[in-house]
Amino acid sequence: MTTGVRRRMGVDERRQQLIGVALELFSHRSPDDVSIDEIAAAAGISRPLVYHYFPGKQSLYEAALRRAADELAGRFLEPHEGPLGARLLRVMGRFFDFVDDHGPGFSALMRGGPAVGSSTANAMIDAVRNAAYLQILSHLDVQQPPARLELVVKSWVSLAESTALIWLDGRRIPRAELELQLVHDFAALAAVSAAHDEEMAAIMLRMLADEPADGPFGELLDRLTALLSLVPAPRVG
Repeated sequence: MTTGVRRRMGVDERRQQLIGVALELFSHRSPDDVSIDEIAAAAGISRPLVYHYFPGKQSLYEAALRRAADELAGRFLEPHEGPLGARLLRVMGRFFDFVDDHGPGFSALMRGGPAVGSSTANAMIDAVRNAAYLQILSHLDVQQPPARLELVVKSWVSLAESTALIWLDGRRIPRAELELQLVHDFAALAAVSAAHDEEMAAIMLRMLADEPADGPFGELLDRLTALLSLVPAPRVG
């Protein structure tokens, strides 16, 4: 038989609850539009009690941002098993799961939200990007990346981020198509770089060595071959 008496939470437990509540609200609306009063009501506590645990909305926002950043960075973790193309496709699936579930919060994370200009927020965003970058390097089995590979991987991480932000504005392209396209984008960026550099060419050939014909990279090759067959032959003279 319940008594209706509310259990008192410890300091850390209450802080974690408030962070979770704030993150949930930020996932559905811009953090700029969420008030401390709403966070307090959703947590079942008074407004002054929120300020007891966090000095202001900015500090609560940054705490929620840190949890979101940690979760997003974790989406790039993938076992080193199977072809690279399939691994990247699974990573993109988890990445867009996060984007889909936390739309406004994801935008705030990447664009700064109410923490724009905050060195803490910027550091968290950079940490997510760096975690993604290091994960891709580990899948390529490269410890000391040459300059061109660093450019390719960091460019691709930025591309995935900007693509997700644009996609959130209307979701006009089917998500699965976009996830596959981003995997193709990675292969295309690497291929263009490989055409200019022998070291990148060696990395590219190693990357493709175990790719099946029906995998994401094989599909890209088929699509490009079909497209090139439609290109008119160059005119002579």
